Amino acid sequence: MNADRRSRRPPFQPARSPAGKVSVGADRTDAAFELAIAALGFLASQREELSRFLALSGIDPASIRTAANEPGFLGGVLAYIAGSEPTLLAFAAYARVAPQDIEKARATLTDAERESDAP
Repeated sequence: MNADRRSRRPPFQPARSPAGKVSVGADRTDAAFELAIAALGFLASQREELSRFLALSGIDPASIRTAANEPGFLGGVLAYIAGSEPTLLAFAAYARVAPQDIEKARATLTDAERESDAP
């Protein structure tokens, strides 16, 4: 995610309708995906954090691009970020979001994964 895009709208701020009401559903899921992708980029820029994440998740570095298309994986990225207060605060500052928005995004991705797994 480039800096210009981040500066226009922080990733987890859902789009607002003309009446100022927060749009839900796809907009919220899209915002959660954006925030999780930003989190993955943040981890990639932090060599030690990335190494720790890869070790804990068991994912091969070559598989990250494929895994990044899955809500469950991206939810795991946000769960990893939230699991360490210093990492959480550093990422929240980087993404210019409130720390609690990271948990909201994780929950949104978890719900999206459940919906995609439903028959």
